[in-house]
Amino acid sequence: MASAFGKILLITGNAEFLADRTRAKAIAFVTAEQPECEVATTTASGLQPGELAGLTSPSLFSDATALVLTELQDLPDVAQSELLAYVAEPSPDIAVVLVHSGGQKGKGLLDKLRKAAVVSEVKLEQPKYERDYARWVVTEVRDLGARIDEQAAAYLVAAVGQDLRALAGAADQLVANLEKGTDISTSLVQQYFGGRADVRGYEIADATIDGRIDIALEQARWAESAKVAPVLITSALATGLRSLAKLSGAPEGLRDNELAAHIGAPPFKIRSMRQQLRSWDAPGLAAAISAVAQADLDVKGGAADPAFAVERMVLAVAAQRRR
Repeated sequence: MASAFGKILLITGNAEFLADRTRAKAIAFVTAEQPECEVATTTASGLQPGELAGLTSPSLFSDATALVLTELQDLPDVAQSELLAYVAEPSPDIAVVLVHSGGQKGKGLLDKLRKAAVVSEVKLEQPKYERDYARWVVTEVRDLGARIDEQAAAYLVAAVGQDLRALAGAADQLVANLEKGTDISTSLVQQYFGGRADVRGYEIADATIDGRIDIALEQARWAESAKVAPVLITSALATGLRSLAKLSGAPEGLRDNELAAHIGAPPFKIRSMRQQLRSWDAPGLAAAISAVAQADLDVKGGAADPAFAVERMVLAVAAQRRR
């Protein structure tokens, strides 16, 4: 395996957790290669003229050193010149890890770094849509040596939320408790995370959209007793209705995976959404979305009885379904 010394690893993107994890792995690789390596970590914004040159100079106390420079987008102009000078003639005894949080700030520096042969870039972007988070979970579980189908992964995202650090911890917990040779199923995810507030919100949303008012109200009352924040319920219902609206307005002839990309939902949900859409028309969806928006304002504005606002929303949305 190639040495990390004399090289520069450039980590870019807005996925902070992934950047932190990649940085930690890089330093672990460096210290495995050179156990006596000194590691210095500093932020770019506070560097004074000449300081970077000192950080990238051979150490008097160790044969090998490593520099981790975070917030590269805030590197002052003088320090940028020093960094580029080092990149042009890197030391064979120093490993450098640069972390840029993404965006356009500092793009000129990035463009110059990318042209250097000694620079290797790892791009890490935060997933955008629900289906992207589910796919990320599938990959995460696979990297842990197990398997999970996309439906179970989507349920885990609904249960835990879209924080990658929390999702990674949940995936690790599931794999650790998995019997050898078995896959992670939806039922296993439900066993460990089925009581989470977000899942309850999506269950209420699905029941409401399906017209199963008794179940929706029963779940809403359970959520109230469990101290589930009403905004999680309004958010879940708003997401479900907006996805249906996107499906109703999607171009004809698209396949399920194309529809999923258009809507931003996991492919396995398309069939059930098509079934739901049979009971909805455009005016009904518009009125239902308006009712959810009002309920959202009520619960966020400290309505006298948030639970009543949620139940009123459930009834108002269900009433807009076509008979």
